[in-house]
Amino acid sequence: MVRPWEADPSALFERRLGKTAQELGNSKDRTDCPDIWQLNNGDIAIIGRDLTEAYATHLPTGVSLAADERLVVIPGNMLSAAKRDIPDA
Repeated sequence: MVRPWEADPSALFERRLGKTAQELGNSKDRTDCPDIWQLNNGDIAIIGRDLTEAYATHLPTGVSLAADERLVVIPGNMLSAAKRDIPDA
């Protein structure tokens, strides 16, 4: 099956969107840091807690996860802090 979009594993981290987890008080050190990054191809990488199994049985109607996808959760203040770095569509 050909998908309209596919993640490119050769893309590199280009710039952090928002603030670090430490700046936001979401992490005490650098070993457990949620984060949001723009890749050099324009895609976005999210580092968060994998809650795929926890949410799998109660996804909203029309929402699904492919076998190679994971549902990750990040702190809300992290996305809010990234807002200024995310261009309008």
